[in-house]
Amino acid sequence: MIRVLIADDQPLVRRGLALILTPDPGIEVVGEAADGAEAVALAQELRPDVVVMDIRMPVLDGVAATARLAEVRPGIRVLALSTFDMDEYVVAALRAGACGFLPKDVSPEELIAAVRTVHTGEAAVAPRLLTRLLSAYVRTVPREPRPAPATPDGLTPRELEIWRLLARGLDNAAIAAELDISVSTVKNHLTAVFGKLGVRDRAQAVIAAYETGLVEAERRSG
Repeated sequence: MIRVLIADDQPLVRRGLALILTPDPGIEVVGEAADGAEAVALAQELRPDVVVMDIRMPVLDGVAATARLAEVRPGIRVLALSTFDMDEYVVAALRAGACGFLPKDVSPEELIAAVRTVHTGEAAVAPRLLTRLLSAYVRTVPREPRPAPATPDGLTPRELEIWRLLARGLDNAAIAAELDISVSTVKNHLTAVFGKLGVRDRAQAVIAAYETGLVEAERRSG
């Protein structure tokens, strides 16, 4: 059973998300929070597996709440929600430790699938959506100082190439086809890449690729 906490400042949205998730026999909605501070407090009390977290909330926004949870409850997976696909706060949330991002207009099936995905420790962000977001915002979003990501020097040539393809939006199957290797080999290489970079998942690995200059962000239009 996946225990889920819902955090959103709009009561109707919270109720709607709960109505989508509750009928699933493998999911239990254990609580609802109206802002980020309440989400952190309830997460410590209720110990959910996954927090479905709205990014823009009063008192403490979803980005700050995600960062706080990463410190006090690192085992909890955060699935960030936003009204807009191209929301600069999405990248900030992924940096803070969110395991995935969904726009609020996704289908019930996509929401349930994403909750299950982040619960397993995988990132629930469509690769091409993630790279589009990063191309637009990764060099412009203000962020707190932190240690620089590991440089590509610690990776083997094959690991470096797989990291580059991942950052360009390819999934495991596409990477395997590109390099003419098996999907299981790609997964093994990615595990090594994540460890050497000190990142938790695909989303943070892609962010690190942009921040180290492995993949150049496209110029923002307009």
